[in-house]
Amino acid sequence: MAHIDYYLSLVSPYVYLAGRRPWEIAARHGATLAVHPVDLGALLPRTGGIALADRHESRKAYRLQELRRHAARVGLPLRLQPAFFPVNGAPAAYAVIAADRAGDGDLAGLIHALGRALWAEDRDIADDEVIRTCLAGAGFDPALADRGMLAGAETYIANLEAAVGRGVFGVPFFIADGDERFWGQDRLDDLDAFLAGMSILVR
Repeated sequence: MAHIDYYLSLVSPYVYLAGRRPWEIAARHGATLAVHPVDLGALLPRTGGIALADRHESRKAYRLQELRRHAARVGLPLRLQPAFFPVNGAPAAYAVIAADRAGDGDLAGLIHALGRALWAEDRDIADDEVIRTCLAGAGFDPALADRGMLAGAETYIANLEAAVGRGVFGVPFFIADGDERFWGQDRLDDLDAFLAGMSILVR
């Protein structure tokens, strides 16, 4: 059975724009999918990336155009300048880790709801009530926002170390069948094709 490791950050607009497609692709090919929330702010400097605030103005301007085009392509609402950005993504990541362990709700729905809250609804995903609302809406116990904080923090740190060790340098990042890597929501078609066995992608 094929397997996909999905490295993500809940503060990334590109993770939001990926939506449910990673799970849909996994289901189409009978693959398992494991999510690994990571601290993007810590990942970038360790892998040669540059924080958004430190990028040249031309790169910042291009990013906004690219986001607008991608949002239109996938049909998702997107605020280019959300009210709560930058934001601390750790509390929401801990909740996702706890929800993944609980396993009794819609994990894809939770991740997408948190992204939508930040990037389309001007809500603060570091706020406990926002996290609780997203948990409940995805069929999870809202109290998961308060439980397992230490375990969530430990997993969050471990995820970062694993990501760096496996060559992850941005999000969303997908590693299929051991070491076939795909960076960005705009590479989901390539991931789909790889799992379908297209020879051009496995040479």
